[in-house]
Amino acid sequence: MSLAGKNMQIPFGDLSRQYKKYRKEIDEITRDVLSRGVFILGENVRNFEAEFARYCGCRYGIGVGSGTEALHLALLACGIKNGDEVITVANTAIPTVSAIRFAGGVPVFADIDEYSYNIDPAKIEEKITRKTKFIMPVHLYGNPCRMDEILEIAKRYGLKIIEDCAQAHGSAYRGKKAGSFGDAGAFSFYPSKNLGAFGDGGMVITDDEEIARKMMLLRNYGQKDRYFSVMEGYNSRLDELQAAILRFKLRHLDESNIRRMKIAHHYNESFKGLDMICPLPQKDSTHVYHLYVMRVKNRKSFMDYLAGCGISAIIHYPYGAHLQDGYRYLGYREGSLPVTEMVCSQIVSIPIFPELEEKEISYIIAKIIASPGSFKVSPD
Repeated sequence: MSLAGKNMQIPFGDLSRQYKKYRKEIDEITRDVLSRGVFILGENVRNFEAEFARYCGCRYGIGVGSGTEALHLALLACGIKNGDEVITVANTAIPTVSAIRFAGGVPVFADIDEYSYNIDPAKIEEKITRKTKFIMPVHLYGNPCRMDEILEIAKRYGLKIIEDCAQAHGSAYRGKKAGSFGDAGAFSFYPSKNLGAFGDGGMVITDDEEIARKMMLLRNYGQKDRYFSVMEGYNSRLDELQAAILRFKLRHLDESNIRRMKIAHHYNESFKGLDMICPLPQKDSTHVYHLYVMRVKNRKSFMDYLAGCGISAIIHYPYGAHLQDGYRYLGYREGSLPVTEMVCSQIVSIPIFPELEEKEISYIIAKIIASPGSFKVSPD
């Protein structure tokens, strides 16, 4: 029987496969941390901060409790004040927006480019007001933004840049790693990320010594010395066990990213000529495919078809933040961000995690090629 005829069940992701692949090493790392008895801000955290910062091409890395806190504290370390406006995108995970609000800022949404799904630099300038202090580009799905254009706008208007790199570990624009362009870059190590912990975790990278100093205070109650706070701070620390696991997994990050890119290339080549839009790499960019997000028409029918074939698919993200109830007070309406809204209505993510087996990839391709009906998306 051919692959196309088999009834397979393919998960969207399966972190247990990664653990099984490295079980011996991870179990040994875990035992070592537990036997040492140091669990907060220990040697593994310090080493991982230095190693990840170096990997990204920055001088400093500061581990924190989550990707959301990385954004939140980076904004504070860069001097955000209540009411300052932060230009970002609405087609992102809500933590991008909630972090701005945690820091007292006001999110201002710019529209996106319909093929990269990232902020459209041509749409940024029209959103700038006297209250604008930051631009927060989101390197969505592992695809880096056009940072040269964004940097030029920020320089012209005296704005700071905090990069949201939650999905962009190892991605690069013109040979320079995501997170190393702006005043600071914020990463998430949520388990499903390209570089994921076995729990929550995050990091801010920067070349600015003063930002790094403030970050180290902010993450630990504002304490310079034990039990003496020199500023108001938070409890947001990357723990020792996660750091130890991340140190090991960092050594395999490029390998797993290459695997993601190979799967994506296989998909892109196989789906040529089909009536759907694939996420092709953009010029001068290294797309690390945290997610493989295609655009189809009649999305519900397409996803129902995939589900019937045993293929798990998810939407990242079905609603722009500007149209969600929690952020209606910002004053956006349907039609405010036409490209964002069009893209959100068409996107669907199919499996691309590195541990996918070749037979599973072939099955996914065969079923999508054989899919009935029209899922055509005509580019404008």
